[in-house]
Amino acid sequence: MNRTSSAYLASYVLSLLGNSIAGVALPLIVLESTGSALAAGAVAMASALPAALAGLVMGVVIDRINRRTASVLTDLISAFSVAALPVVDATVGLALGWFVLFAVVGSFGDVPGLTAREAMLPAITRAGGTSVERLLGLREALGAVVLLVGPAVAGAMIAVVDGPAILWVTAATSAAAALVTMTIPHEIGATAAATRGAGRVRLRDGWRTLARSPFLRATTAVTAVLVLVLSGFQALVLPVHFTVIARPELLGLVLSALALGLLAGGGLYAAAGSRGRRRTWFLAGLALTVAGSAAMASLATWWVVLAAAAVVGLGNGLFGSLLGVLMVERIPEGTQGRVLGTQNAILTLAPALGIGAAAILTEKAEVGTAAIVLAALLVTTGVVAFWARPLRDLERPDVGDGRPRSLEAEEAAA
Repeated sequence: MNRTSSAYLASYVLSLLGNSIAGVALPLIVLESTGSALAAGAVAMASALPAALAGLVMGVVIDRINRRTASVLTDLISAFSVAALPVVDATVGLALGWFVLFAVVGSFGDVPGLTAREAMLPAITRAGGTSVERLLGLREALGAVVLLVGPAVAGAMIAVVDGPAILWVTAATSAAAALVTMTIPHEIGATAAATRGAGRVRLRDGWRTLARSPFLRATTAVTAVLVLVLSGFQALVLPVHFTVIARPELLGLVLSALALGLLAGGGLYAAAGSRGRRRTWFLAGLALTVAGSAAMASLATWWVVLAAAAVVGLGNGLFGSLLGVLMVERIPEGTQGRVLGTQNAILTLAPALGIGAAAILTEKAEVGTAAIVLAALLVTTGVVAFWARPLRDLERPDVGDGRPRSLEAEEAAA
């Protein structure tokens, strides 16, 4: 793995680390500044829709400009939106409106930044001489490490640093991610095709491509359900369950088990993902995720939930790495910004739906009912995905019968 691949992974880790620290620290800062738990939820919800819209609009921009430049700009936007909060706190004082304002500003950095990095992947793998399976497996594994380290760093800083000053660290990691990305050669981020036509028409291209491709529809639906279910478990079902049984300290342990599972799944795919049939990897990841979620939904004992979370993480690490590889191979480079931006916009809304559904079920029934309904949704999705025709042929273009496996070929066959 050469310097280009290393820089790509380093910038990904730094950006994700900043988001991970902010995800823990920011709700506590909002609560401390406003004294309202509802305000913390309002800030999260206020940024969800703008983030989805930003993902759509910026997907078009990412297909028009250099992807490396787009990645740098989005990281700088994220850094600014976070750094502005301690500045405001030190000058005029923070209120709910400031949190909402800069959450909306930051939404133009987070999802578009993710899209820009994903759009660069094909060029990164070519320049780095690293297989896409290895690079994406390593990225998933490093992401799992960040999920372990980020909350711990945030917790340690909260204990020694006062209030919004913590956010200077988050801003610094985003700025550092931009600086590291700048070490990637400029030509790596060049768009693969000329982008002509009105911006409005090109914005529709993402939706049109998604709607016409059975493969993209299937993978987006499965991923959205997975994100929805896991968000419901992590943000509501498990916290409520462990609070009810008077063992809130177990939540961190379970989330650590989930992250360790992700680390193992990503590492395994990085080491061996280029060997064997992709359909086998897909089914293994899907089966582990579904089985683990069903076991976790039982809420039987804390060690059952702990073991199930690790299994879910393992399956998700395999599943997520493989889907990343398929996206790199099947989406034409000139349209990746629009297509991936559309997908990321949908996936940005999924957590809010999962948390909202879990909250309603818990309020109207009980937390056990919410867990069972979420798990049943994932099990049903897994069964459908197992038999879904668009998800049967996942091999490389030069494997099997030699038919081209791309979105253009899929559309022509349809």
